[in-house]
Amino acid sequence: MKRLSILEILLFVLNIGRIGSFVLRPPSFISNTILSATKLSPVAPDKVHILPDADAVSNRIVSIVNEAASKAISSKGHFNLAIPGGSILNMLSEISDPPWASKTTLAYVNHKCVENDDLNLSTHAKANSKFLSTWSGCNVLTLTGSSSPSNEAEIYKTSLKSLPLKGSYPSFDLCLIGVGTDGHIGSLYPSRPELTLTDWILPVSMKEPGSITFSLPMILNSEEIVIAACGVSEKYPLGKSEGMKRAIMGDETVETFPAVGLREKATWIIDEAAGSSLEGY
Repeated sequence: MKRLSILEILLFVLNIGRIGSFVLRPPSFISNTILSATKLSPVAPDKVHILPDADAVSNRIVSIVNEAASKAISSKGHFNLAIPGGSILNMLSEISDPPWASKTTLAYVNHKCVENDDLNLSTHAKANSKFLSTWSGCNVLTLTGSSSPSNEAEIYKTSLKSLPLKGSYPSFDLCLIGVGTDGHIGSLYPSRPELTLTDWILPVSMKEPGSITFSLPMILNSEEIVIAACGVSEKYPLGKSEGMKRAIMGDETVETFPAVGLREKATWIIDEAAGSSLEGY
């Protein structure tokens, strides 16, 4: 039986799958089953870049952001960037006062529903303290600071309507992604109903405080997706090696390890520790 690509699967999820001149519109329960249960092919080797250490990964991410900004602004006058929280914020802190900031719109792939100045929980507050305060003129799309995931999701979706559409979704020139040890991306966690939902922005209430997140189709609609994984610790002497093995080549589904949903579209920038369990890369 042929394995469907993630893009083919999403065509079914979005009810626009085609065979020849016929449009297939399967019931939603069939679409959800296909998406969550289909095992996907491993990432192509040329999409996986294993660098010596965390500093090299950070430097590469900085270069990718600068290059994407230059390309987007040269071609259409504006740069749309989506970022997560976590260690990628530290990488972006190496970009101070970029010349392209005033022509940039920045959005958060996911964000907790907390006050925007909460340095412990707010990704926006952390980003602002690390680098955004130097990005003069950058248009940052923020939450309102309420504790309601459903309200914040609707408001954030409205704010994204200022961006150009590609198909049914806003299009980001670059979307940066981190992967959790359980495979979560944004706030899309294993075995959760959000994995099969297709709205732009989803409310997530599995933890306290709740959060909002890009849906998987929303992430996949980006022009370029880059995953960064690096770093070791006393608790994880091999860094994210097990998670990267599952994400890149493991016998997984989107339901068991959500990061596999990005296999066909993303470029993976990882350090030697994170890549130490990979075979054939």
